[in-house]
Amino acid sequence: MYGLISAPRIDLPGLAWFNSAGAIALADLRGRLVILDFWTFCCINCMHVLPILRAIEEIWPLEVSVIGVHSPKFAAERDGANVAQAIARYGIRHPIVHDPGMTIWRAYAVRAWPTLVFIAPDGQIIGQISGEPDRERLMTGIAEMIATWRQDGILRPGVLDLAPPAPSGDRLSFPGKIKPVPGNPARWAAADAGHHQIVLFDDAGSELARYGSGQSGFADGTAAAASFHSPQGLAAERDAIYVADTGNHAIRRIALADGRVTTLAGNGARGQSLTWRSRPGPDVALASPWDVETRDGRLFFANAGTHQLGAMDLGDGTARALAGTGAESIADGSADAALLAQPSGLALDPTGSTLYFADSETSAVRALSLGIDAEVTTLVGTGLFDFGHVNGAFADARFQHPLGLAWWRDGLVVADSYNGRLRFLDLKERTVADVGESGFACEGPVCLPAGEPAGVAGAGADRLLVADTNNHRIVEIRTEAETLRVWTSEK
Repeated sequence: MYGLISAPRIDLPGLAWFNSAGAIALADLRGRLVILDFWTFCCINCMHVLPILRAIEEIWPLEVSVIGVHSPKFAAERDGANVAQAIARYGIRHPIVHDPGMTIWRAYAVRAWPTLVFIAPDGQIIGQISGEPDRERLMTGIAEMIATWRQDGILRPGVLDLAPPAPSGDRLSFPGKIKPVPGNPARWAAADAGHHQIVLFDDAGSELARYGSGQSGFADGTAAAASFHSPQGLAAERDAIYVADTGNHAIRRIALADGRVTTLAGNGARGQSLTWRSRPGPDVALASPWDVETRDGRLFFANAGTHQLGAMDLGDGTARALAGTGAESIADGSADAALLAQPSGLALDPTGSTLYFADSETSAVRALSLGIDAEVTTLVGTGLFDFGHVNGAFADARFQHPLGLAWWRDGLVVADSYNGRLRFLDLKERTVADVGESGFACEGPVCLPAGEPAGVAGAGADRLLVADTNNHRIVEIRTEAETLRVWTSEK
């Protein structure tokens, strides 16, 4: 007897399972350590746990069984099709049970995302960790438990019958942000997150170049030899593309002259909260940077994993915090006291005096003034659990986990990801409206509803380019003609 409470069932009727042939009963896992990972796919801290779980699965493939319990926060996360996309996007291999009614969550008295619950070989609960665990302490603890159980002769190693998802996308795979490259003729750069690459396009959507080997990794070098890991954001100057290399917790630079990739900040490991003291970029550990913007020798980045904005001086290569204490919430005020929640998209106004950001976990669009007395103000959004699809005055409007935004028509166009819509913020009238309220006529053979768009760029007064993420494509929208077409050409 290793615990005091028998683990409640997870093979409840009516729940969908992914990565397995069917429901898995805990009784069938007796003799192994079972780790239940309570997560939801919007949660950045949940994403940080996934590499730890992958390492555990690789070290103890027969002694440990990891099972994810998807416990949704947002309405869009209750849709099993969206869960399947997230599993493919994050490359999750272990079985997942989708629990949209939070039944298993309540049975295990879980209170926060992420939470790990540990079940001993005799089926008893022996522990629970909320938040991101300390990797080394967790590994040490598991090793000690397995050694004890092996000595006691109660381990019954076994394997799960897994059915992981097939690779997604051909031309693009889960594209993130798309941004313009200054100069003539017009060019565009896009983060091809699922292929771990950055792609350069001409204005017609024809591919000009790819950067990165296409394999997940963290290596500098030539365009073909360098590697990225799930890059989500980018920004370009005439001579370079700057990359938010999200999975590597790093900021990278691609020289457009020769395609060489170098690392400016981050060391590949998940960092803690940014400090306000400037330090050399390689010494600053980042946490899931999700987007970047540049202006006048400065690079701004959304450090989603610590709920902060940061800035780099491209001249001396130093980096520091720019806004946010590191605590997760929504509170305005001076930059060093404001509270943010997973900033995921950035846009500068034409004067460079205001940095707008999509604060995804509060379903908010917010602004940081870049003057001496930097302050954070909220345009739309009220709380971590306040979301929806509501137009109208800023005070009444609601988004659902927006991930991207861009300056357009003297306002902001927002990729309202979990609503699958584009929204426009009229900064003068302080109102929100859908872009194309009646929809767009599809020009082409494949007409699909938007799949969690993660990036948007203004390409003219009546033209938008949108990263249609779960549909693995970039589409061009003509707002005056109300038409939509696939913009990325075939290979």
